[in-house]
Amino acid sequence: MLLSRACSIFSGYTARTRLDAAASGGLPAIQLRDLPASGRLDLSRLTRVQLGDVQDRHLVHAGDVLFRSRGDRNTAVAVGPDLRDAAVAVLPLMILRPKPDIVSGEYLAWAINHSTTQRYFDSVARGTKLRMVSRASLEHLDLDIPDIETQRKIVAIAALADWEQALSIQAAGLRKELTSKILGERAKRPRRAAATERITK
Repeated sequence: MLLSRACSIFSGYTARTRLDAAASGGLPAIQLRDLPASGRLDLSRLTRVQLGDVQDRHLVHAGDVLFRSRGDRNTAVAVGPDLRDAAVAVLPLMILRPKPDIVSGEYLAWAINHSTTQRYFDSVARGTKLRMVSRASLEHLDLDIPDIETQRKIVAIAALADWEQALSIQAAGLRKELTSKILGERAKRPRRAAATERITK
């Protein structure tokens, strides 16, 4: 199914000037820098800014998906229910609003981040120093979209796989640290043995 049939696509807000933190009030602004490589959006770190004419299509709500249209990787992140109030997405971010009877935000983000989709972006991206995926290319993205229940299962299994990978990396780090400590202790033994020998003499 074409992405344009599964969701509505909106461009982020165009900032004419630098976005400085508002002294009071304002809207939380989601910028490219707020979407780390981990794909997790930390809402507590968003900057609140005073903006002029912000239209509804620039506002992000829980259940939406944010897409990086520029950068080394054109990935997406689903906005969870912890976003209580609306926030404004700033270009080059794009807002994907899933049609709930067709696709969930979590599945849509997973499908966009999948290696098959990333290869599609590699083929249509423009630019060399700063690659960009156009809105037209995004609209013509063809995705496999199963029924909602299957989507939930896929997302759950993918989350478990990510968790397993994170635990494996953590375990490898602990093993390396333990090995380094053991080898460090082993390296000290000859010196200790020599010092003990001098004392006994």
